[in-house]
Amino acid sequence: MSKKETFIKGTIILAVAALVARVLGIAQRVPLEHMLNDVGQASFNFANTLYLMLLTVATAGIPSTLSKMISERHALNKPAEARRVYQAALLFAAAAGVIITVLLYFAAPYYATYVAELPEAAPAIQALAPALLLFPAIAMMRGYFQGRNNMTAGGLSQIVEQIARVVTAIGLAYILLRMGYDDKWVAAGASFGGVLGSIGAFAVMLYFAAKLRRTDREAHMPPADRSIPLRGIYKAIFTLSIPIVLSSMAVPAVNFIDNSIVKPLLTGPIGAEAATAALAVLGTRAQSVAGIPPILAIALSTSLIPIISAAYARKDQEHLEQQVTMAMRVAIMTGMPVVIALCTAAYSINGLLFSNLEGTGIIAFLTFGTILQITMMTTNSILLGIGKAKLSMVHVMIGVVVKLAASFLLAPLFGIYGIIGGTAICFLVITALNLRSIKAIVAFSMLGKRWVGFALTVLASGLVGYGLNQAGIQLVHVMPSRLAFLITCLIVGVAVVVVYLVLMVMFGVLRQSELASYPRPLQKLFRPLMRLQPARLRERG
Repeated sequence: MSKKETFIKGTIILAVAALVARVLGIAQRVPLEHMLNDVGQASFNFANTLYLMLLTVATAGIPSTLSKMISERHALNKPAEARRVYQAALLFAAAAGVIITVLLYFAAPYYATYVAELPEAAPAIQALAPALLLFPAIAMMRGYFQGRNNMTAGGLSQIVEQIARVVTAIGLAYILLRMGYDDKWVAAGASFGGVLGSIGAFAVMLYFAAKLRRTDREAHMPPADRSIPLRGIYKAIFTLSIPIVLSSMAVPAVNFIDNSIVKPLLTGPIGAEAATAALAVLGTRAQSVAGIPPILAIALSTSLIPIISAAYARKDQEHLEQQVTMAMRVAIMTGMPVVIALCTAAYSINGLLFSNLEGTGIIAFLTFGTILQITMMTTNSILLGIGKAKLSMVHVMIGVVVKLAASFLLAPLFGIYGIIGGTAICFLVITALNLRSIKAIVAFSMLGKRWVGFALTVLASGLVGYGLNQAGIQLVHVMPSRLAFLITCLIVGVAVVVVYLVLMVMFGVLRQSELASYPRPLQKLFRPLMRLQPARLRERG
């Protein structure tokens, strides 16, 4: 198998794993939303976002750095040195897991009570803390396997992790609920699913590690070179990974901030009970739905990042410009129809998945802002690809400060929508700073003079989706409501995507002359539609 085929296969495996993980994550939250009241939902969500942020601190950046170091050493025929690097990473993972688990467990009551003003969340945080014992090691193992060109191990472990987590969370929550425990303990039971998920993922990685060891023995691979000092390895790892860690913190940090400030900022204006209800909707419903649009867009655009890195290293300015342009276009064009469909069908999605129709506006508003999240993540990846990780890190830090300031300014005026608006402003600021830095290095154009056609496409698709949703929800008068909402969601989703694609071609946002440069899945999708494009646009570059 060629390097290109191996890379494409790896990208597909990781993208599918991310998609399955996201779907299973929603599958977990839907029944929990039906089982838990507002306090229970808020407790579970707060524990989950705090955990994800700490997990990012403990692992993000290091696996990708480790993958790079391992692949380089194997390419240079230095497998003994690669094994030593892997050993050093596992030692760090063990220490980081113990430290962060202990800190999270013992700090949980204080943080839940005095910072988030949600003392009921403390048991849920403490129940989830043991998962951090294993996840740093799992992350290092995934990085090592990626460095050895094995994406299957990491992808499969991610899927097993989510299955174990979902089954345990729902099962324990149901058992505790039937036994008469109150919601804070039911939420703690649901949180404990993360621990079983980590055990499942670790078991998968151990299986693949044993399999790889057998293969290495048969190939007479030398043992780790213990003469190489750990200090030098750690210096190399942290020099490369710390900027990536902080760049990767944007979304987890924003979600963590939101879950921490909703009650303190909204209790005064709307009361503690209403603030808790808003927090429950934001965490359980809105953040779950809003997590869908970035999956495909980021997977497709990220597949172009190694090409960008290679072009930058060769100082091939023309190719670099083409690939940066393509990465941005792919991210925006594939993300936008999903955003439109989910926003316009937010009412039906809410009615289909959850116990009532409260919070539809919160779901739609947060989901709409994810197009800025997509551009932020893509531009972060481009900066990493051209060796500017520190710039990306600084921009994320500026964005988080802006997020805090905007939330405190807007929350008294617009309530929960002000806090969500602060999130959108944060992503916008990071994107703008990233684009400015990228343009200083390479001239590129996302859509050029096609913005008008793109804007008309988005507007028309949105109007079609909204109109069909308003018509579809009338079906609740003639059939069971959930069936009506399901039918409406399907109609809106299909119609928005079809209208969007047709108009993108007819308005010349997508051009026949550029089709060959797009990823193959998009080529197959767009090629039949190109017959709809006017000849003058089809031939234009």
